Amino acid sequence: MTFVLVAQGRNTKNVVAPDLNTKSAATLKRSLLDELLKKSREELVDLTRSALEQKNFATDPEFKAESKYDTRALEASYLASAEAKRVEELKLEIQILEEVDLNVSSRMGEICIGALVELSYSERKMLYFLIPTAGGTLLKIKDDAVVVVSVFSPIGDAMLGLKSGESFEVETPKETRSYEILSFH
Repeated sequence: MTFVLVAQGRNTKNVVAPDLNTKSAATLKRSLLDELLKKSREELVDLTRSALEQKNFATDPEFKAESKYDTRALEASYLASAEAKRVEELKLEIQILEEVDLNVSSRMGEICIGALVELSYSERKMLYFLIPTAGGTLLKIKDDAVVVVSVFSPIGDAMLGLKSGESFEVETPKETRSYEILSFH
């Protein structure tokens, strides 16, 4: 299965949900989670390298301030500190993703973390992957797209514990949106 990262935090108007059976849904969930882990690990490697470069720049004696207005090293140290913090956050995100149980929804009979949920909104079917992190990512699989939703987002929080056939509403700044759960895996 080939994945293409389409967008992050974009509008999902043209997302159409594919027909899924339990076996294909399990395979798709595993592939989605693996792709998110791969993306996070790649970002961790890049960010770790960048943080080290910024730290080296900030502590390089050649860039010692030449006047009270020369703040290059200070600015580099701020950037290095922020990048180091993001490295730690990414490590935690990766750990959380590695611990996601993709079968809990099947065992519980309701939407839980790790569920692949097909929703209907405004006569459109959309497929959502509910996990604790990486919300807002849109992954494209062949001609189908899956929106990754965090359980901490309004839509993710609202669908937790629900079952097929149930509905829920999410308030947005412009309107109140009504969703119907068509299926979940």
